[in-house]
Amino acid sequence: MPSGRSRLLEDFRNNRFPNLQLRDLIGHIVEFSQDQHGSRFIQQKLERATPAERQMVFNEILQAAYQLMTDVFGNYVIQKFFEFGSLDQKLALATRIRGHVLPLALQMYGCRVIQKALESISSDQQVFVLSTHPYGCRVIQRILEHCTAEQTLPILEELHQHTEQLVQDQYGNYVIQHVLEHGRPEDKSKIVSEIRGKVLALSQHKFASNVVEKCVTHASRAERALLIDEVCCQNDGPHSALYTMMKDQYANYVVQKMIDMAEPAQRKIIMHKIRPHITTLRKYTYGKHILAKLEKYYLKNSPDLGPIGGPPNGML
Repeated sequence: MPSGRSRLLEDFRNNRFPNLQLRDLIGHIVEFSQDQHGSRFIQQKLERATPAERQMVFNEILQAAYQLMTDVFGNYVIQKFFEFGSLDQKLALATRIRGHVLPLALQMYGCRVIQKALESISSDQQVFVLSTHPYGCRVIQRILEHCTAEQTLPILEELHQHTEQLVQDQYGNYVIQHVLEHGRPEDKSKIVSEIRGKVLALSQHKFASNVVEKCVTHASRAERALLIDEVCCQNDGPHSALYTMMKDQYANYVVQKMIDMAEPAQRKIIMHKIRPHITTLRKYTYGKHILAKLEKYYLKNSPDLGPIGGPPNGML
């Protein structure tokens, strides 16, 4: 055909098939799905189709699933299966999404398919699973950036239910960091409240420590003061939480961030708490970072606190 369409599609478009049924489309499902009128026809028929008819359509679209997900008309046929398909069909389509999550999320039709998939598959297989997937975590970030408040609300609710697990996950921690950087104040506050009371433990965790740093950076002034206060006041056996954190390969970065972000009065408190440990900190690789940070602030802002080095014999 001159248009590149099959005769069947051409005849259908010219109303020569008034009683066309899904079974008449065998071998032409993908072509019809990518046509404006054909796609609408298949969508309408799928809503009332028998399981056998749906399976016939599904067998053809599964082979071209990715192509249809990114097609201006085909994506709607895929979405219909997430609405009206069987559980097996939904899961089969979900597996077609795997490995292509990022490009789909960044493509204007593909992101609609992912959104529909998230709405349609059971909640226990939904966002939490996607957030802990290397591509999925980026998808969630894109959804949080580009989707409407109405679409992101259920995703955020689910994230809040799993904050403690996600912050410790190698991919999930990025999703929580993203909310702290770009989210609404109320979502940031919910995350900060989950971190409070666990600052010491989470700061010593490879992935969660990054989230604690972001909390210190992006929390409100009052929340930040509480996080810093928790570290300054909490005792951890014979030593303070602050002392434990300063020697830790991950937590020392949280302490550095606290020194940077603290209000001057609170920074002075941190420095006085650190001061008795200066000699010990010199022995630790990570402690040296803290000392460098202290020297910077002592020299810059706090001549009244006196030199940091102490007497030549090392006694303070």
